[in-house]
Amino acid sequence: MTTTDVTGWETAVLDGGPASGLRMKVSGRPRVIQVTCPCRIEGAPPGVRADAVHVYRRDYGVTEEPLRYGFDIASP
Repeated sequence: MTTTDVTGWETAVLDGGPASGLRMKVSGRPRVIQVTCPCRIEGAPPGVRADAVHVYRRDYGVTEEPLRYGFDIASP
């Protein structure tokens, strides 16, 4: 099954990292899911923010729900 063969929403679970265990609905079986977490910053001008970025990559060995996305410690 290729990514384009899937339609609708499927359940996915994140494994490892700061969002481990988080469940969500995904459409089209994306290869990567990006999770961001806000960071506290000091003395920033209005409207400026910083976010930590965490990348989860799809485990292609899992073909049924829940799809699994593993934490990629090397990204970004």
